[in-house]
Amino acid sequence: MINVLFVCLGNICRSPMAEALFRDLLKKDNLSSKIKVDSAGTGSWHIGSPPHKGTLAILKKYNISSDGLIGRQFVKENFNQFDYIIGMDESNIQNIYELTGHPHHPKILRLLDLTDHKKDVPDPYYTGNFQETYNLINEGCQGLLKKICNDHNITK
Repeated sequence: MINVLFVCLGNICRSPMAEALFRDLLKKDNLSSKIKVDSAGTGSWHIGSPPHKGTLAILKKYNISSDGLIGRQFVKENFNQFDYIIGMDESNIQNIYELTGHPHHPKILRLLDLTDHKKDVPDPYYTGNFQETYNLINEGCQGLLKKICNDHNITK
């Protein structure tokens, strides 16, 4: 089983959106039995909370299930539990490096580095633009799935 963890700041906007979207991609490509996905936040503010109402609305708009999405905090042990740790922005990446003690490890990636954008996923908690965030996360998830399939010789 290949394990993927999406990480943002609070685990209520970007990373649960990415978790749900990636889970949906895996289901559509019949890869759910090969790849497991989860999400977490580097901060502790939203432990046990559901996703932000904007995240839930955009997932509903695209008919993507939000079942099981509950805020949790990234912990050091996650480094050994996941094969891919995907941060939404450079600040998340730096926090992951500090929390794990593994700076610049190849399993830690910024999501949009897997696209032509090579930038941070903006936080809709502050921007209010959940559609832009969804579009970028969707593109990043497509790139991540392609990378995982190439890394592990998985055919869709």
